[in-house]
Amino acid sequence: MIPVCRLEDLPQGESVRLDLEPPIAVFNADGELYAIDDTCTHQDASLSEGWLEGCLVECPLHAASFDLRTGRPTCLPARKAVRTHPVSVLDGTVWVHVESDLAAQAPHTAAAGQGSAA
Repeated sequence: MIPVCRLEDLPQGESVRLDLEPPIAVFNADGELYAIDDTCTHQDASLSEGWLEGCLVECPLHAASFDLRTGRPTCLPARKAVRTHPVSVLDGTVWVHVESDLAAQAPHTAAAGQGSAA
């Protein structure tokens, strides 16, 4: 598990980026927390910098949209899903559950609040 931030530091409609390889974005979508690989599968754009509407995030580069619950694209130009990661909150801290090789990369917590609500 990788610590992301305090729950109160991730308000609804916002996102946080974990600088891992590959990067992971954590979103607060209407009070539900989701984590996905942060790079759009169409081109190398950060999804944490995209627009959040409900459970969908729109890529800021070419407007591909991804469902945060499944990682699947909901429209072109993206055709490939992004990987999703389980999220939990323990004692007020948001945690992302990742494969052990990603967890070993986590020296610190995330860059906060890059996304925006639609």
